[in-house]
Amino acid sequence: MAIRVFVTGGTFDKEYDEIRGELAFGDTHLPEMLERGRCALELEIRTLMMVDSLEMTEADRETIAGNCLRVPEDRIVITHGTDTMVETAEVLARMVPGKTMILTGAMVPYAFGSSDGLFNLGSALSLAQLLPAGVYVAMNGRYFPWNRVRKNRKTGRFEALEEGV
Repeated sequence: MAIRVFVTGGTFDKEYDEIRGELAFGDTHLPEMLERGRCALELEIRTLMMVDSLEMTEADRETIAGNCLRVPEDRIVITHGTDTMVETAEVLARMVPGKTMILTGAMVPYAFGSSDGLFNLGSALSLAQLLPAGVYVAMNGRYFPWNRVRKNRKTGRFEALEEGV
């Protein structure tokens, strides 16, 4: 079972730029993370973009969806910034039927060493093998259907929406 992995940026892949004194993008850390985690899965990896999810446009989301539609794999993991992960998931749910798509990210950049990214990536890859077709968010050791989750900015965690919310 091959899994497609799309990289879109987000905190997952940010590094500290000492010259500018800010977080910025270099290359994705995904290959290093997979090696460090001793991943034995058959993966096809492609970087689609390296953007902060707060700067992601509707066109960017459609690019992600278009790529999900075009690939032969029906199990897809997407690394994504946490701030607008649910918005992208909504576009995927609308535009890409019949595939299992897991969005994941990190609250702390992988390059910082204390990141949750490696754990979230491993969870997402496992869930991609198990869950039925649909769009999900995998964060903090949990998974959520895309339309039943939100990021709690106070706790820094994703949580299930209560019924009727």
